[in-house]
Amino acid sequence: MSADGSGVKRLTTGMNNDFAPSWSKDGTKIAFDRDLGGTNFEIFVMNADGSQLAPLTNDPNGDQFPAWSPDGTKIAFFSDRDGKPHIYLMNPDGSAAKRLTQDPGVEVLPAWSPDGAKIAFVSDRSGPGSIFVMNADGTSIKRLTNASLEDRDPAWSPVAG
Repeated sequence: MSADGSGVKRLTTGMNNDFAPSWSKDGTKIAFDRDLGGTNFEIFVMNADGSQLAPLTNDPNGDQFPAWSPDGTKIAFFSDRDGKPHIYLMNPDGSAAKRLTQDPGVEVLPAWSPDGAKIAFVSDRSGPGSIFVMNADGTSIKRLTNASLEDRDPAWSPVAG
């Protein structure tokens, strides 16, 4: 839809729940989650007009919450494919998925820094969910928050570095 709320257009159809959309930098593609039932969530991609719908992942344990890198060359996501949610990277065509986090805790909800150098995420590796940040290659993980309740949904300022 337009910023003023006009021009609403439905892009996906069917009985699946589709959620967590993420726009490519050039505005031509949207990656999103599709609930295929049970615990099977997969990441799909489509053109911005809803055409050319295609799955990017196919893992029965679930892949969720895609986040395009600022340069459009990678998609970060979290997946249960190794038995517990961790942060992964893949190419925009779904190939070359690589696990970035290795802690035995639950690690979810990746968010890219505006310059693409870092990824913030939520982890319970040291108690209730806290926000952590790492380099985009998975190195130099640092805890940012330490609240008594769970911190969630990290988001970067457009001018953050």
